[in-house]
Amino acid sequence: MTSTGRSESPVLGGTTGRLLAALAAGRLAQSALRGLGLGGGTTLPGHIARRIDPTFLRQAAGRLPQGVVLVSGTNGKTTTARLLAHLATTHGWRVVHNRAGANLLPGLAAALAPALDWQGRPRADLGVFEVDEATLPLALAEMPVRLVVLTNLFRDQLDRYGELDSLRRRWAAALADLPAGARLVLNADDPLVASLGQVRPAAALFYGLEDPALRQEQPDHAFDARLCPCGHPLQYQGLYYAHLGQYRCPACGFARPAPQVAARRVVLQGLRGATVELAGQPAPLHSPLPGLYNVYNLLAVLAAAQGLGIAFTTVGPALARFPGVFGRLERVRLAGHDLLLALIKNPVGCNAVLRTLLSDPAPGPLAIAINDHFADGTDISWLWDADFELLRDWPGPLIVGGTRAEDMRLRLKYADLPSERIVLTHGPDGLVQAALDRAGPGEPVYLLLTYTALLEVRAVLSKRGAVAPFWAD
Repeated sequence: MTSTGRSESPVLGGTTGRLLAALAAGRLAQSALRGLGLGGGTTLPGHIARRIDPTFLRQAAGRLPQGVVLVSGTNGKTTTARLLAHLATTHGWRVVHNRAGANLLPGLAAALAPALDWQGRPRADLGVFEVDEATLPLALAEMPVRLVVLTNLFRDQLDRYGELDSLRRRWAAALADLPAGARLVLNADDPLVASLGQVRPAAALFYGLEDPALRQEQPDHAFDARLCPCGHPLQYQGLYYAHLGQYRCPACGFARPAPQVAARRVVLQGLRGATVELAGQPAPLHSPLPGLYNVYNLLAVLAAAQGLGIAFTTVGPALARFPGVFGRLERVRLAGHDLLLALIKNPVGCNAVLRTLLSDPAPGPLAIAINDHFADGTDISWLWDADFELLRDWPGPLIVGGTRAEDMRLRLKYADLPSERIVLTHGPDGLVQAALDRAGPGEPVYLLLTYTALLEVRAVLSKRGAVAPFWAD
């Protein structure tokens, strides 16, 4: 199936000569970096390719027969993009995907370079790319897009992204310029995301929850979308978590749209995943991904699959063979213990991870590493909005590390956790070893890590032979 309506660019002449030079330079740089053990080449080759040919993204992406899908949002974009790429592969398409997580423009270019041969002919059918929230408008301007999947908008790295409504307006302006055939896949339960359907009403495909048993009456402390885009307070009839739920604006009439892809019943099974019954489908799906937030990721993938014309019968087999995503409750075996690695980066995501762990607790150490590098967000005030008070009943030792370990220890102190239970460590090696030393025989070890801390810990695990490098995972 080819529905993008694009024709192949000529391989020779015009700007294509620059494209071929950019392809060659990018691929050679990536091979050299990996061959010399200097990293995965997930960004620098993209810088080189775009420097040689500023139209590289447009030209390379435009040659993929099934087009390009961009996935963005505060939480869930990595898992959603990885699962969608896996599903499309199961469907039989060759997929190019920035699986290493480099989600700025150079990372997209570096991922695309191997997707064309030395003559500029496509070696993949479909591109699936997760995109940084602030980068999304730039990517939409540079790439021919078939589908845009938007998961949610929560407060995250205010030093980089600014306020949520400002980001939503930038997204809306970029989406208004999409080509006529492009479609939007939007979270109906997030009013900030769902409101973007007003930009292109005929192109919007919504997903959401329809299970009353999961709704709560009172909002979480981390609750961001109190106002309608028109400026008036929203009225909520029920919430699933954070500001995701059933809502309407009494002033302008904006209300939660009816989702075309809806979960009518969800049974959460702790760290073992969830069973999801879908409206209009006779058989439930079992997802190996734990937590309600991963149910939303699954629904986003199902809606995207519908937009791409992938049969629902492909989904079950794809889920059964899905290997998971690094750092998203990833299981790693080391020294006789299961290590569970979870990324935390904002209040809503952190709370979701904590509740998932506490829904099926097993005795074992819990390590938390907080870094404040650029990729993490230099503003760590979000720690005070996350509900670390949930850890008062955690059955095992608590270990803190990272560049802001002292801040994390102070946050746990104000959560009324006894200071004698909290172990301060230095460096990722020290964090991992302290957790292993305090684990009983066969006990699991839990590690909650900001982005760069996650990369550092995985580097430690890679040196110990427990995981492959993140770019090869």
